[in-house]
Amino acid sequence: MVTIRLARAGTKKRPFYHIVVTDSRSKRDGRYLERVGFYNPIATGQDLEVSINRSRFDYWTAQGARMSDRVAALAQNSAVAGATGA
Repeated sequence: MVTIRLARAGTKKRPFYHIVVTDSRSKRDGRYLERVGFYNPIATGQDLEVSINRSRFDYWTAQGARMSDRVAALAQNSAVAGATGA
């Protein structure tokens, strides 16, 4: 099953997450099919907190990819706020 979920990047105490499309059997930070955005929970100033390539995100959901709970919430919030990116 294909899943859209967060993969952690960044350093200790400074989290940064990539929104990735991956096989559900893969490790959290393991191999993925495509990176479709990012989430920066500690964004400050003019930094973007969430950026999602909406066309690729919609493509994968149309193909049957399931979203994790956190990604679903981020996608909904970014669509409402208009914070989608390339």
